[in-house]
Amino acid sequence: MQKLSRFRFRIVFFVLPVASLLFLAAFRFQRHEHAHAISSVPTSSSRTSQLPATILWAWERPERLDFIDSEKVAVAFLAKTIYLRGDRVVSRPRLQPLTLPPGARVVAVARIESEHSTDYSKGPALSPAQIRETASTISKLGSLPNVVMVQVDFDATTSERAFYRELLTQLRGKLPPSTALSITALASWCKGDNWLEDLPVDEAVPMLFRMGIERKQFLSGLSAGEPFTSRLCRSSAGVSTDEPLAQMPRVQRLYVFNPRVWSPDALNTTMEAYER
Repeated sequence: MQKLSRFRFRIVFFVLPVASLLFLAAFRFQRHEHAHAISSVPTSSSRTSQLPATILWAWERPERLDFIDSEKVAVAFLAKTIYLRGDRVVSRPRLQPLTLPPGARVVAVARIESEHSTDYSKGPALSPAQIRETASTISKLGSLPNVVMVQVDFDATTSERAFYRELLTQLRGKLPPSTALSITALASWCKGDNWLEDLPVDEAVPMLFRMGIERKQFLSGLSAGEPFTSRLCRSSAGVSTDEPLAQMPRVQRLYVFNPRVWSPDALNTTMEAYER
């Protein structure tokens, strides 16, 4: 009986350290896997790093952009226009051809129009159903060839901001984690108006053209080196070829709109003007 007790003691003495080592190894493996999972989740910087420093907007017209250097230039093309009419969502796809070089990185742009015509005097419903349908419609752009970013262009009024915030939240959840999400932004949204800060987007592109009466004020601020209040507006900017800026904020990505058809000469002039 005494021998049996000693035998049992030896077994316990041997098994406990082995079990402890196995538990410790499993714990360390689990921590490593957890850390790896966290590190593999795409961040805003990793998503937007897929884009070059210059991005050309290609709006609703035939465009041949097969002359661009796809290592230096990407294209943001109007892919879909969405109209909010009463309680309806009306979607119109791009109707004009677009020619790009093989492998060019692409930003698919969805333009949202909130209609307040006489037929819809009360304006759009901005209902949960409209949010779901609009988010679902835009999310499909993320599966188009070579699309690395989806951009939403919506001049939301103050009363439409809650709708827009929820739309972007649902859209972010529907897009692949590696696909970046961008919005265009009125200059006033970026300076002195902090409503952008909690939006689930990777960037907000301040539109530094067609600014109307605010143009002089914002341009004087840029000349003085004043940064935008919103951090989301500090990594990119939008300009137009017919409104050149003498002073530009230092940004990682410059979006360029051209009211005329793009050509090699127009692109070269833009690259020289902004030292891209």
